Amino acid sequence: MIDLDDEATAELMGIYNVKSKAAAVRRAMDEAVKLHRRMAFMDAIDSGEIDLTYDASSPPVPLTER
Repeated sequence: MIDLDDEATAELMGIYNVKSKAAAVRRAMDEAVKLHRRMAFMDAIDSGEIDLTYDASSPPVPLTER
């Protein structure tokens, strides 16, 4: 059991169009996790950890040349 702000919870219920506080909190938690994952993915792209320049139409590069 947790103590939630009634106004914020009511606003969440309206945003997600749900009838229970529990459903609103679950949706908000899901959205927060998805946002964090998207931000981590974008950070990985920015750092070069993930390279999106792969061209499937070009021949594969042998592992020895990478």
